[in-house]
Amino acid sequence: MSLIACKNASFGYEGNAVIGNLDFEINPGDYLCIVGENGSGKSTLIKGLLGLKTAVGGNVFISKEFCLNQTGYLPQQTAAQKDFPASVYEAVISGRLGQRGFLPFYSRKDKYAAQENMRSLNIWDLRNKCYAELSGGQQRRTLLARALCAAGKLLLLDEPASGLDPTATREMYGLIKTLNAGGMSIIMVSHDINAALKCASHILHLQKCGAAQNLNCQNTQAFFGKTQDYIKSSVAADFTGGKIYD
Repeated sequence: MSLIACKNASFGYEGNAVIGNLDFEINPGDYLCIVGENGSGKSTLIKGLLGLKTAVGGNVFISKEFCLNQTGYLPQQTAAQKDFPASVYEAVISGRLGQRGFLPFYSRKDKYAAQENMRSLNIWDLRNKCYAELSGGQQRRTLLARALCAAGKLLLLDEPASGLDPTATREMYGLIKTLNAGGMSIIMVSHDINAALKCASHILHLQKCGAAQNLNCQNTQAFFGKTQDYIKSSVAADFTGGKIYD
């Protein structure tokens, strides 16, 4: 049973589709990477998968055993977020807000989840440090721990290694792969095609509309399937220029 399935779905703004003809699904344990050039609709799709936008066409099915508030989300980091005036612990445990309901205080379960996620990502010793004082890699680990506090079955990551140095990038991808091996389903948006092909079990390639003057033109899905099939496809060959790995 899939967690989320899109059947000929379209997402957009004010009833106008930005991206359409989406036909894919996310199953438990999948590691789906969404690739495609800038402007192909990746951000719009993310908002749709997070429930921030409803489909303007087609259907989106969500498993009865899965709730969108069980989704952990790691967005792209802005300059303002880098100066967030909070401790690491405060930033991480805030990921439990969506599961607190109307309770005014964090529960023992919330505190335990924050502690365990900080330990698993090796930032427990940083718990009392100010988030703004951390390195880029430490900040991304903190935000990933926050996302894990919210996640029950699914993590949605938007360019999780953006702005990191090569060492921190390798560490971040390694952490995500470990989480997936532990049973967490992953949806990752990435411009790093080589990393995507090394990590992901499935690829969703979004194609930008090629007719800028056509008002009815919309972005669409060019490929969805297993990574090994994507590597052999003409879509991958065109996108990478025939070069898959460095």
